[in-house]
Amino acid sequence: MFLGRIDVLKRDCDRVYVVGTSFGAEAALLCGAHSASVDGVVAFAPSDVVWAGYDGAHAETSHWTLTGARLPYVPFDWRQDVKENPPRFRPLYEGSRQTFAEHIPAATIAVEGIRSLILVAGGDDQVWPSVAHAERIQRLRASHGLTTTIVAEREAGHRTVLPGEPVVTGGMTMQRGGTEAADRRLGSRAWEVITDLFALSR
Repeated sequence: MFLGRIDVLKRDCDRVYVVGTSFGAEAALLCGAHSASVDGVVAFAPSDVVWAGYDGAHAETSHWTLTGARLPYVPFDWRQDVKENPPRFRPLYEGSRQTFAEHIPAATIAVEGIRSLILVAGGDDQVWPSVAHAERIQRLRASHGLTTTIVAEREAGHRTVLPGEPVVTGGMTMQRGGTEAADRRLGSRAWEVITDLFALSR
């Protein structure tokens, strides 16, 4: 569905950038990796791999499909989950990556297919380790001779707050890390890089 809409946009637009946060960043990176119509990606709190999701029957499956086929993914090892209230999912993701290390090569997103890439990540992200994810993406692209811009803030969490944005309070109750001040600092720095990219590509 995403790729078809991107192709429609490309017919009317001279440039198409895909922007996403968290699972949306995962989707944005996959779109950039698999569509020649994507000129660049901006991924907030990114992931370097496809993670598990759940279908309508609550069975674990891949989060995403491509031309109807489910993409390889890293499963969850729920033994790694830390019982807290509200929940903090970072230990689950870190532990699952270790338990199912053999799934990582197939589940790794082919970010070497993305033309231009900005990654925005908070060092105190308690949902998943987005800085580590971003650094893996950067290393993979570097091995193909490609540059990647990472904008990181040590004290920021999972949700970046861009200039002029309100703090989002909705969504599932969980620990996301960071502070409003740190999340806004990250957003200000990211916005400068993003607007510079768009200005350069005119």
